[in-house]
Amino acid sequence: MGILDAWNVGIDELDDIVRANPSLRGFLFGYVSEYKLRKMWFSDSRIGGVTKYNNHNRTRKGDITFVYKEVEVNVEVKSLQTGSIQKVGDRYVARFQCDASDRRQVMLPNGERLETTCLVVGDFDLLAVNLFDFEKEWRFAFAKNTDLPRSRYKKYTPEQQQYLLATLINITWPLEFPFSPEPFRLLDEIVEEKKRAK
Repeated sequence: MGILDAWNVGIDELDDIVRANPSLRGFLFGYVSEYKLRKMWFSDSRIGGVTKYNNHNRTRKGDITFVYKEVEVNVEVKSLQTGSIQKVGDRYVARFQCDASDRRQVMLPNGERLETTCLVVGDFDLLAVNLFDFEKEWRFAFAKNTDLPRSRYKKYTPEQQQYLLATLINITWPLEFPFSPEPFRLLDEIVEEKKRAK
C-alpha cells in the first residue's frame, strides 16, 4: 500500500497541503531533488554502493555517498533560492545557500575549533546544485568542494576564512567555472587527488 493510500489522502489534497505550507514544499523539493540526482547520475554502472545517511547523523558528511573507481565519494546537494533567480539577456543568474542547517562546532584543518554554520573545505567531495527552477527542467550543476568560494565574513580571521566555504554562492545558466553539467570529469579528478593524498 502506498503512503497516500495509507493516510487516505488524495493527490489533490496533498497538492493543497504542500501549497499551503512553504516550509514543507522546501523540504519535499529537496528530497525530490536528491531522488532525481540519484536516478539521473548516480545509477550509472560506474557507481556503486549509493547510500543516503540519516540527516541527523553528524558523523557522516554529505547527503549521498557512493563508491567510484574504488574510492568513496561524498556529495552535498543544494537547490537554488527561487527568490534570487533573474534572467539577464539569454542567461539565468541565481544564488544558492551552501551551509549547515544550524550552528555547530567544527574542527578546521589547522586543528582550531570554531562554532559556525559554514561548511568546512574538504568536509564533502562533490557539490550538486539542482537547477530545476531556471527552466522547470531537471538539470544539475556539479563542482568540486575545493573549487568553491570561501567565506569572506569579517567575523572570521583570514586563516579561518580559507577553511570555510561561502554560505551564499552565485551560479549561472549556462554554467561558468567551477560548475560542470556532468560529474564524471570531476569525479576522476577527485579520485586522483584522494589517491595522491594517501
